Amino acid sequence: MKRALGFIGVFLSFLSGESACGNNSHQCVHLCGFCHYNNIPTMECLPSLYDHLCLNKFETAMNSLNSSEWCIWGNVNSLYSNLSHCTEEISDCLLIPWPNPLVEMTFVDIHSRFFQDCPTEELSDPPPAIVLALVITPICLIPVMVSLVVLKTKNGDGSS
Repeated sequence: MKRALGFIGVFLSFLSGESACGNNSHQCVHLCGFCHYNNIPTMECLPSLYDHLCLNKFETAMNSLNSSEWCIWGNVNSLYSNLSHCTEEISDCLLIPWPNPLVEMTFVDIHSRFFQDCPTEELSDPPPAIVLALVITPICLIPVMVSLVVLKTKNGDGSS
């Protein structure tokens, strides 16, 4: 549902072509003014703004790190968050739903360029002793529960 609403918002923004502003903050007025001054519809202006204001900073910061440091979350956490916040702020200013297909493509591109060679931690099965304990416990509890029910009904409780 959220994705459908986002698509509808992006579609309506595309159709309107006007540069409406999300709020009156200095940054929003500047961003909306850039699109309006250059007579660029917001959906066509959005990729330029992402590239110049968000991606350039992210790429510069990532390139300042060694490629071996890209896979350490502590090194890239703030850079990644800043990129996410930047794309969100621009989208909010231009009244374009976030996330949107352009943001998704941007992050897919970033992952394929910077994080593709990072090792991933695969989920693995627990040790056999733990699996055995988790399987045996309910199996052993079933006869105990059946015995309790039989004893309860044999004692003449009669309420059941």
